[in-house]
Order: sequence, then C-alpha cells, then structure tokens
Amino acid sequence: MSNKQKEFDWDQIDGKGFGGNYTAEQKKQMEAAIEATLNSVTEKEVVKGIVVSKTDREVIVNIGFKSDGLVSASEFRDMPDLKAGDEVEVYIENQEDSNGQLILSRKLAKVMGAWINIERALEEDTIINGFVKRRTKGGLIVDIFGIEAFLPGSQIDVKPIRDFDIFVGKNMEVKVVKINHTNDNVVVSHKVLIEKDLEEQRQLILNNLEKGQVLEGVIKNMTNFGVFIDLGGVDGLLHITDISWGRINHPQEVLKLDQKIQVVVLDFDENKKRISLGMKQLQAHPWEALAVDVEVGSKVKGKIVNVADYGAFLEVLSGVEGLIHVSEMSWSQHLRNPQDFLKVGDEMEAVVLTLDRAERKMSLGIKQLTEDPWTKTDLLSKYAVGTKHKGTVRNLTNFGLFLELEEGIDGLVHVSDLSWTKKIKHPSEFVKVGDSLDVIVIELDADNRRLALGHKQLEENPWDTFESVFTVGSSHKATIISKNDKMAVLELPYGIEGLSPLKQLTKADESVAEVGEALDFIVTEFQKDDRKIILSHTRTFTAPTAEETAAAAKPEKKKAAAKSSEKTTVTAEKSTMGDIGALSALKEQMEGAERAQAIKKLEKKSKKAE
Repeated sequence: MSNKQKEFDWDQIDGKGFGGNYTAEQKKQMEAAIEATLNSVTEKEVVKGIVVSKTDREVIVNIGFKSDGLVSASEFRDMPDLKAGDEVEVYIENQEDSNGQLILSRKLAKVMGAWINIERALEEDTIINGFVKRRTKGGLIVDIFGIEAFLPGSQIDVKPIRDFDIFVGKNMEVKVVKINHTNDNVVVSHKVLIEKDLEEQRQLILNNLEKGQVLEGVIKNMTNFGVFIDLGGVDGLLHITDISWGRINHPQEVLKLDQKIQVVVLDFDENKKRISLGMKQLQAHPWEALAVDVEVGSKVKGKIVNVADYGAFLEVLSGVEGLIHVSEMSWSQHLRNPQDFLKVGDEMEAVVLTLDRAERKMSLGIKQLTEDPWTKTDLLSKYAVGTKHKGTVRNLTNFGLFLELEEGIDGLVHVSDLSWTKKIKHPSEFVKVGDSLDVIVIELDADNRRLALGHKQLEENPWDTFESVFTVGSSHKATIISKNDKMAVLELPYGIEGLSPLKQLTKADESVAEVGEALDFIVTEFQKDDRKIILSHTRTFTAPTAEETAAAAKPEKKKAAAKSSEKTTVTAEKSTMGDIGALSALKEQMEGAERAQAIKKLEKKSKKAE
C-alpha cells in the first residue's frame, strides 16, 4: 500500500444522505446562497409573476419563491392568448397549503388592484373610463377596474334623465365621489364632469344676461306652478302665468318635457342667480284684438274660467277676461256664493259695465240682462202702503230683519213691529233665517229703494183693549217668570208681560215672592204708548198710596168717556176738583161695563186663536 493511500481519510465520505459530505458550516453557507436567489413573500399581498406553464385546469406562475404557485385557469378567461413567459399580477393567498403548495389568485389580485386604483382616483380626482352594465333602482351599475360602482340617476346629467336604459352597454367617463369601505360600495358621478364643462358657459351667460333678452332653452322640469328652462347650463323659471295670455291650469296643457322654446328674460337676481322668464310676452296681447264695438252697455259672450268667493271671470277671448262680481249676478241684495249662480265651463252672455282698454280691465254683469224690479211700472201699486205680502227672512240684525218679497225687492221689519205683546230684544227670538213671514207694507220709498214692513200690524192693536182690562187698581193673577236687580217680570193673562218692583213682591207674612210663584197683583200704572204695565202684590193687602189714588183719579181718554155727554164730562171734571169720591164712583160706573166688554172681546179672541 502506497503512502498516499495510507494518508486518505475515509471518514470524510462516510456521511449519510444527500449533502452528507458537507460540514455544518458549509451547509449554512450554501443555504444562504440559495436564499439570496429567492424572493421573500408575504401572504395577502399582490406581486408580479412569470407564467411557467399552462394546462386546461391550472396555470403555474413563478413569483421568485422557492416553489412555483398554482392559479386556476378559469381566472384567465379574459386572456385567451396567455402563454409561458407572460407577466401577470397575482395575489398570495397561502404560502404553503397542506400539500406544501404555494396558492395564488389572479382574481383577488385584480380586486385588490382595483380598490387601490379606485382609492387613488378619489384622492387625485381623476377621470375613470367605466362600462355601464345594467340599470337599477334609482340609477346605473358601472364597472370600473372590475368593481361594480353605483351611479345615481341624479348624477348622470345636469338635467333630469327619464330613460336610464339608453346608457346600458355603453362606456361612460365618471369620477369617484364616495367610497364606503364597510360595505365595499363605490359611488361615481358623470354629472360633475358636465358641470365643470358648463361652468365657463354658465358664467358667460350670466355676464351677458339682461332684461328683455330673448333666449332659446329646453324644458327640463315641469311643476304645477311653472316650468324650469335649461338655457345652456343656467336654469330659469317660466311661471304658469307667463306661459300664455289665456288661463291654463297646468303647464302640460301647452308644453311638454324636452321641448325647445323661445323665452324672454323678465327679471334677473344677480345675487341669488334667479332668472324669471316669459313666453307669452313674445306674442301680441289679446286685448289688442278686442273688437272696437265692445263698449259699456254692449253685450258679450264667453265662458266661465274661474269662480272665486267674490265673483267669477268670463273669458271673452283667449286672454281677455271680465269680472262678474257677485253683486252683479242677481238683483237680490243678499250676497250669496257665486257658485250658487255659476260654475267653471258655463257659457253665457253678459253686459259690459266698465271697460278700460289701457289698464286691460273689464267688469261685467248678468243681472242687467233682466229688468230692475225697482223700476217696474207696477211697483207702486203692487207694494202700496197697506198691501199684504209673504216673504222669506234673509238676514237678522239687532234692530230688525230683512225680508225678501221677490228677487231684488227687500223690506225691513223693525224688531218693534214683530209683536204687540211680546218684548222682543232680538229678531232671532221670533224667527230664523229662511222662515216665511206675513207682513203688511208700512212705508214705500221707491226712489231710495226702501220698503218698511210690519208683522204685528196684521192684527188689531190689543193694547186698545188692554187699556180697559188692566185699569189702575184692578186685580189680576200673574206668575213671576224672572228677576233682575230692580224689577221682576210677570206673566199676565192674554200673553202679555208686566213689571213689578222688587219691593212690591213682599207678601203678607213679610216673605218675598220668588220666581215661579203665581200670586194676585194690583195694577198700579198703565202706560199704553210704552206698552208697560206696573203691578204690585203688596197692594193686595195694603191701602193705596196717595200717588196711586191721584193716578186713578186722572181722566182717561177712553171710548166710554167719548160716548158720555159733554155735560156729564164737565160735571165729572168739576167733581174731580171738589169731590174725588164722587168722581171715583162715576169712573167705576163708566168703566165697569167697558171693562166687561173688553174682557169678553179678549176671551173671544183667545178661543178663536185656540
């Protein structure tokens, strides 16, 4: 054996396994060299890789890691020409699955990249080219970077869009205006791009705007009070009253959306940038077409276009109207609702009452088509003093009531002319509006159109009879019906009322009579003209006072006294001077028969009424 063979160390090749001939130090050096050639990768990040190979099911991508990654072939459907050597972006889902395989995803890489691009677009306010995939409630769904974003209908254009379908399947430039990371929602706008383009045009229009300027615009919105006109980036309001000289109820009667029209600038507020527009002002006013033969007193025909509380408007020509005031609809003095006479759409004739062509105003009347009842030839004979009529109560006042005898002929019944016996404070105690009432004419003044009527005058004045029944000193049964601070009101026979001072209600036992009690009362005073009877219960058990005796002794103008001979009257007057007792006896003798006759007359009238 040679010396070289003896010197060889076989222990150096007695290792176990691959690399067993390397020392631990050499292994570390080699591992470090290999690691230096590989990339360090982190899960959940996007990296670039090179396609190594492609099968029907998988694509193998080298990202510089110690092992190649697998990506499903379905994620490259949008790249049918993909081949080995192509560079792609992938997302690291898992560095090592259960089989030790690196798992990659191109789909997630696209999503992550899209969100990065979307956030950058929002921060930098950049324009994105999107694709409108479909419409949805309230707007459109736009694909940007593979992410579905929402485009609200109000952000599509500066003018309202009524048909969203026309944008589906088309490309559209948008800007990101909002990102909701919680729900992964993105909101985009196309309107902001248009507004930016229109700003210069808008400012140019506003700088050159002036009253009277005629512009062309497009109707972008319509309401019940008018329409909004797009003047090329600036909106103006065309009020409904400035659309047509004629009366219209809604703009859609003469205009439609997206219609191009010419308008004139009526007013402009530079601070608020409000523009008032007119359309009818571009046409001649209809009043200029009104026939010259239309004058006060002439008759015109037209159609009722509006009814208000105070009257109605009759359209003679389109844009030419006249007011028929409610007072000119009927000769009746009692104003009623115009709708009782007319309604919208009625065609009728009217008389011109006033006409001002300069101010373009005209008042009309329809009652003038018939004769004024106060000028009729038979008025004086028909409503002569003493004639009887029946009318309808139209109005009540504190002093009386107005009675309509016929249309246009009213009369006043004073509250004092309603009843001979009842103390009526207000007509409502006697009648109500709408009631029929029989009356007699008391006074007629045709020149001033006044008619005084009475109801109580239909009957004989009972106070002529009461004067003989309720003589001073006579006793009557009465019921106390009310009291106030000074007087008590009594209900006397034959439906009349009397008064008694409170101190005269004292009874024999010194108690005071109360409301509801029926007692005997003595007449202490009778006032025919004022229709007032004063009575006393206390006098039923006390002697008459000197004043009462003197009052009873005064000569009365009675029918019985008138029938007595002049000699008897003179004797009675002399007796009054010298012998009050003789006068009283004579007076009682004269009044006895008259009073009995008056009572019979009242009882007969009461039975007849029953």
